[in-house]
Formats: sequence, C-alpha cells, structure tokens
Amino acid sequence: MLIAENIAFYYKNDKPVLKNINFKLERGKVLCLLGPNGTGKTTLLRCILGLLKVKKGHFLWNSQDMSKLSIRQRSQCMAYVPQSSALSFPYEVKEVVLMGRIAHLAPGSSPGEKDMEIVHNVMKKMGIFHIKDSIFQNLSGGEKQMVLMARALAQQATLLILDEPTASLDFANQVSALKMIRELSRQGFTVLMTSHSPDHAFLVADQVLMMRDGDIYASGSPEDIICEDNLTKLYKTTAAICQTNVLSAGKMAKVCIPLIEG
Repeated sequence: MLIAENIAFYYKNDKPVLKNINFKLERGKVLCLLGPNGTGKTTLLRCILGLLKVKKGHFLWNSQDMSKLSIRQRSQCMAYVPQSSALSFPYEVKEVVLMGRIAHLAPGSSPGEKDMEIVHNVMKKMGIFHIKDSIFQNLSGGEKQMVLMARALAQQATLLILDEPTASLDFANQVSALKMIRELSRQGFTVLMTSHSPDHAFLVADQVLMMRDGDIYASGSPEDIICEDNLTKLYKTTAAICQTNVLSAGKMAKVCIPLIEG
C-alpha cells in the first residue's frame, strides 16, 4: 500500500505547489490523477519518487517511511515512466529496456542471462520485440513510450508511476497501453498514473484524485466523482457525461464530452 499523509511542497520563497495531500492506494489498484496543467500532478509524482523533498508530511510504502529508503531500495519497489525521454546517446531499444535491470545488479557487475531473459520477455509482452535492434531516437513518439513502459516492467517493481502514459500515442496504442495497465493491476501491480482524459479513468482506474491549485478537489471512485459539475469546476470549461450502450460489447459505457458554446 502507498499512503500519502499531509504532503506539502513549495519551492524556496514561493507559494505552495502541493497542500495537504492525503490518499491511500492499495496493492493491485489503479489511481488516476486528474487536473488542469500546472496544478501539481507531476510535482506530486516527483515527490513520491524522491526527486523532490517534501516540506511537510511523508509517504509510506508497505508501512515503511519512503524518505528512509536508499535510492537502490526505492528503485526496487517503484518504477517511473515519464512523459518523454531525454536520452541522447544512440541506444538500441533492447539496451534501453535493459536499463530497467540496473536496480537489481551489484555495483560494477554486468547483466546476466536471467536479466536478458526478463528483457526479452517484457519486449514480447509489450509488442516491441520486432524493433529490439532499432535506435531509440529514431522511433516515433508512441514507440518510445512503449519502450519506456517496457523498461519500467523490466525493473520488476511493484509500484508503477506513469506520467501521462498515453500522451503521445495514437488511438490504437492508447488502447494497448490502457489494456496493459489494467492487466498489470490484475497481476498485482499497483499503478499511479496521471492523465488529461477522464475517459481513461473510467476505463482503467479504481480510484480518482482530482487536483486543483495543488490541493485535492475531490477523491473517490470514477463513477462517484467524475460528473459534469466536478469536471466543469475542475477544468473551468463546460463538460457533459454521456452513457451509451456499446452494442458490440453488450455493456454500458460512460464518456466525457467538452461542450463548445457559441
């Protein structure tokens, strides 16, 4: 379980970026952070990862204070997929995915057969094995995102932190990524993700945190808190929720629609 207790963060001599953030995320669940740009979602992720030091409060992972964990210990329990990668060296895809094994290697040691087996299995699982010898920088934005997801899975951490995992993906790859997130949660992975699409929360999330101005505006299940009133107030734009009967799937589905006036 990941627990955030009274988290606050601000940069030196600046107004608070995060204010009194509290939540609990249980094993095997997916928590989706929703909110407008600049509201503190990525900052919260960076605080969990230890890249930023909170000014107040603390995070607990399986009852351990995460501020007491070493970098190596953190990397063994959590993996991060950023919105984009700043890799500049011409690494091959298999080399990028192999970087996820660093957390499990002794200092100065090289990857072994077990590490390569894990990397190959992950690339097959993500559907990118056919581009394993390609140069990462030459890939499309969507392909790069799938490679970064594979790197996180190769790390074999049980907490996955995903910053807008579908941001640069086309429609088909968005569906593939969302299916993967849902399947990983069923396998026992705990997932914390940000998104600009409330529809994605309907599809894969067990919990939703709506953030506004560095604070939690609303929290709960997607069905309970993703409503027209909350979306309109959160994003300061008129939105509607429609429920439609998906005949091919034999079930009902909810979708969010922005309303353009005038």
